[in-house]
Amino acid sequence: MTSQIHIDPYSIRLASPLSTARGSITQRRGFLVQIAADSEPSGIGEAAPLPGWTEPYDACEQALRSAASADDPKRSVDPATTPAAAHAIESARLDRAAAAADRSAAEHLRTEVFGSAGDVAGSVPVNATIGGGSIDETVRAATAAVDSGFSCLKLKAGSDGLDSDIDRIRAVREAVSPTVDIRIDANGAWDRETAARAIDALAPLTLEYLEQPLPADDLSGHAELRGRGVPIAVDESLASVGFAEIAEADAADVLVCKPMAIGGPRRTVALAARARAAGIDPVVTTTIDAVVARTTAVHVAAAIPDVRPCGLATASLLETDLGPDPVTVADGRVTVPSGAGIGVETTETNR
Repeated sequence: MTSQIHIDPYSIRLASPLSTARGSITQRRGFLVQIAADSEPSGIGEAAPLPGWTEPYDACEQALRSAASADDPKRSVDPATTPAAAHAIESARLDRAAAAADRSAAEHLRTEVFGSAGDVAGSVPVNATIGGGSIDETVRAATAAVDSGFSCLKLKAGSDGLDSDIDRIRAVREAVSPTVDIRIDANGAWDRETAARAIDALAPLTLEYLEQPLPADDLSGHAELRGRGVPIAVDESLASVGFAEIAEADAADVLVCKPMAIGGPRRTVALAARARAAGIDPVVTTTIDAVVARTTAVHVAAAIPDVRPCGLATASLLETDLGPDPVTVADGRVTVPSGAGIGVETTETNR
């Protein structure tokens, strides 16, 4: 049986720049990957490289082109060095396998990792993502998100100075109900002294967690910040030093799992299971991906039992997309496609 891999580049602009401590994200470039084999169902995957979390664009393309000419595509891409490329290949294989088994990708992943599909939820809780900006802009975005049904907000920090961040976060907390969870993501922008000051100032605001306050490789620093009144999450540390080191250093309460950066949907669900076993709660987020990877991430989150709100409601951040979105967002939850496979159909737009 001969497999054929088709690779289509795409480029999509964001509806407006997303301000982070690492700079503004203005567009997403990547590749749609389709794997077909004789008369069996084809499978589709997406590679959306984002340097800092994954390999660069050119390295991703080279890995995918090599996979297209290899006898075993799965073994020709290394999740450790080219996770975005590996994500596309693994997603396409998942799409095919789940379709062949006549079950959703979420059910297939749950069965593969946990042994039984069990009761896969029909929807997953999500947070609203709010970039940097003035106090007024941030409060408007936060209240609009709450008014639309979100009960969890993720605010970007680290780009305008600590005092400005504290003022913005306080203003949001005062503007929304105490029952609304607030997460802060500093993207590794602070040093230990700044992070400690931030936690001391923000702890009275009852935050759900502070994500990546320190540089990715400062695991001991993250461990020291735990227990000061705000739970600590790590994101970039996972790509930089790996889960084993994070767990050994006791550096996190929450592990942010990006399937694109981890190297595929199955690897992500398996990692989430390892994290839970180590007493670290997993959260699934996108890397501001197009519809194929974004929907795949929804299936990943649904495959994890009792997952807390995830960063999956990111479609509105894109100006256009690669096809119709099978996922709807309502009342702070995203629907999980229930048909066989991943459940995405793409068009030629933006390819």
